[in-house]
Amino acid sequence: MASNQPRSAEIHPGPGFRVRLEHPRPAPSLVRALRAFDTPDISDLLNRLYSVDARISCLTGDHHRLCGPVCTVKVFPGDNLMVHKALDVAQPGDVVVVDARGSSMNAVLGDIICTKARHRAIGGFIVDGLIRDLPGILKLDFPVFARGTTPVGPLHRGPGEINYPIACGGTVVNAGDIVVADAAGIVVVPLDIAEELLERLERHASTNASYLAAVERGEFSNQWVDRLLSEHGCPYDHGDEAAVEASPELDVPVAWGELAQAKGF
Repeated sequence: MASNQPRSAEIHPGPGFRVRLEHPRPAPSLVRALRAFDTPDISDLLNRLYSVDARISCLTGDHHRLCGPVCTVKVFPGDNLMVHKALDVAQPGDVVVVDARGSSMNAVLGDIICTKARHRAIGGFIVDGLIRDLPGILKLDFPVFARGTTPVGPLHRGPGEINYPIACGGTVVNAGDIVVADAAGIVVVPLDIAEELLERLERHASTNASYLAAVERGEFSNQWVDRLLSEHGCPYDHGDEAAVEASPELDVPVAWGELAQAKGF
């Protein structure tokens, strides 16, 4: 008796199996300007909420850095049909971000896809999942961030989506957002706040430089730490010794201490 394929195995057009060709994109000048800033500074000014899971890291060398508009790809774990199609959809300079749900089953791309992407002038890949053929990718000097490697290759059936919202390392990513990735990590800049973020980054740049130069000279104050401890009523246990009078603070502007607090120093 012949068996029929279960209806649950069918692929349905629409949500879960679709490709978007047009979406809002950042101005090239905005992307160029954001390249001047490192991921920790961008993360700080996004209130530390738009960074990607640190287990997704650069596998192709700390010299690689990405900053570009995102082409999003959602794949069924272990399948990469839509990764192949993204090579036709992504524009030069785009960073292809692949949501493979952190799967450890199969790689979703390897050296062949990276070779094709390099010819298409795609900026690089960020994969919430695994890749394969790392030695071949290293020869290309092509940026790839991922959770790790496996020799197990993908299937090519679908479903999947291109340029619809995805999750990558716990962060929502939309097509046209700007992703910045370097040896320190990965951060996603939502398109709708990118211009305002750039203005704040530029305003903070000179203040940061002054603060770091002062620290290098040994000129800093932890007055802000004492203020917070005092506000929270933190007790000082001097044991059997008499309380020692606190030493006077260094004559350093309080703003430096507040900046240190904001930057997490």
